[in-house]
Amino acid sequence: MDIFDILSLFGGLAMFLYGMRLMGDGLKQGSSGTLKRIMEKVTNNPVKALLLGTGVTALIQSSTATIVITSGLVAAGILTLHQSLGIIIGANVGTTVTGQIIRLLDIDASKGSLLQLLKPSTLAPIALIIGIILIMGKDFKNSKTFGNVAIGFGILFSGLLNMTGTVDKLAESGIFETLLGGLGSNILIGYTVGAGVAFVLQSSSAAVGILQAFSASGLLTFQAVYPVIVGIYLGDCVTTAIVCSIGAKTEARRVGIVNILYNLSKTFLVLSVVAILHQLGFLNGLWEKTVTSGIIANANSIFNITCAIAFFPVIGIYEALSRRIVPDEKVPENPYKEKLDALNPAFFRTPALALNSCYDLLLAQLRASIANIRLAFSLLSEYDEKKRKDLDAEEDNIDLLTDQVSRYMVNLLPYLHENYQVSILDQYYKVVTEFERLGDHAVNIGDGATHLASANVSFSPNARQEIRVMQELLEQILQLTEQTFRYRDTEAAYRIEALMEVAGEMASTMKVNHLKRMVAGTCNVYADVIFMNLLSDFSRIADVCSNVAEATLIRVNPQLASNEHSYFTALRSGKNEQFNKEYQEASAKYNSMLTTESIE
Repeated sequence: MDIFDILSLFGGLAMFLYGMRLMGDGLKQGSSGTLKRIMEKVTNNPVKALLLGTGVTALIQSSTATIVITSGLVAAGILTLHQSLGIIIGANVGTTVTGQIIRLLDIDASKGSLLQLLKPSTLAPIALIIGIILIMGKDFKNSKTFGNVAIGFGILFSGLLNMTGTVDKLAESGIFETLLGGLGSNILIGYTVGAGVAFVLQSSSAAVGILQAFSASGLLTFQAVYPVIVGIYLGDCVTTAIVCSIGAKTEARRVGIVNILYNLSKTFLVLSVVAILHQLGFLNGLWEKTVTSGIIANANSIFNITCAIAFFPVIGIYEALSRRIVPDEKVPENPYKEKLDALNPAFFRTPALALNSCYDLLLAQLRASIANIRLAFSLLSEYDEKKRKDLDAEEDNIDLLTDQVSRYMVNLLPYLHENYQVSILDQYYKVVTEFERLGDHAVNIGDGATHLASANVSFSPNARQEIRVMQELLEQILQLTEQTFRYRDTEAAYRIEALMEVAGEMASTMKVNHLKRMVAGTCNVYADVIFMNLLSDFSRIADVCSNVAEATLIRVNPQLASNEHSYFTALRSGKNEQFNKEYQEASAKYNSMLTTESIE
């Protein structure tokens, strides 16, 4: 044995861990949106939740990811803590699938050529070839994601083969016999080693996989291995609990606590039962037997399935204990609490869920801003002090939503590895400031109404009529804006562009009409400044909605981003039939209402 053997061992370990991470991230990336929709449908049926947790974890190869996603859904109010209990237990069962895949190392291909295809030495190059074809070949939806999954699978098995080959050499040197010999003589040492490795690697699947690779030395016995496997459970669940607690609310932290309590129960049950069975002589044939990759995988599966069956009937106890350990927080209720709770950092490693949380909150922010504009319009018609206070309170909420989602998107950006996800986030970041500006204009209009009421001054009948006409147009624009953002409706977006041009023309006409009234003495001098300020806010509301429409059009047609200025300039210059038709109809309707009903 020399330094090169050690380098080869750790190089194989690095390949194995990277392959597992690449494969897991690819699976989560490609399925996270689907997983969220499936998990949202979980009912109070614990069996259904358990099967769901098992299936999801088997798919994405990570119990940590499943429990973290569950924690985020609980924080967002999509799932309750009670519904998450079955998923947690199922996730612990599902993680054993990885070990069953890795046991392919034990396949003996001498009995048939078909088995040769299942050997890691064959699967690794096949997976790598498929992966590189998907990544470098014809680009189709999720081709790169599936390519990364295949590449990860190939690297994982290549690393395993490298590790097992080196382990065979090191076993001959006698060093492994010295290092591994102490495991069988002391349960505590094995338990600590397993917990430590799983905590450092943040993956029970990876820790079990390394143990399976080391079994190639022929020096590991069942007596030495089972405490390590049990220790892995604790190390992994502690890591998961820490991740669930970062920036999380009470219910989300309880998910991590339940996972720790369950794995501590598993530890106690497995160690006790194995000790009793050994004393009764039921394990004599297995105790000193040299374990293989398959035996380790089977032991891990049997331990988890048995514990799931044993503790499933009493899962309510874990919920009760978690509520004792993490008491309720006494904080004032925010009407947008669920939306804010959904901005959970736990979703960063499943970007589809994180982006969906951003979308939900942005839509709530847009609706709140539109509602405040409507409230401000009503204050111009009939001032009400309570409504004005409601407007200011909602503006505080809009500012809070803006700050929280902006900070969340900045922190999310480093976790986005697909261009289309970065593009979505870019458009979201553009519209969040636009939605806040809508709220600011509502406050400005409210301020104008307050000044009029406090001075006991009102606009002339003609001025009030013009304002009502402008409000009718802006109401149509606001409705189209919500439709545009909510459904990525490009037709609605084009209509906004046309109506925005009409709003600008109307503001100019209203300004001229107002000056005529001022000369004629039919408008109050004090109301002059307020009227002009209102015209400015009306025009800017239309401009903001136009910006949202443009962002949506670029979101649907990314190619517009490279020449958006020239595209939208051409659109407004009369070179688009759809735009021209909408503009002409709206101009004829609203301008006629001004000229025939408002001007004396």
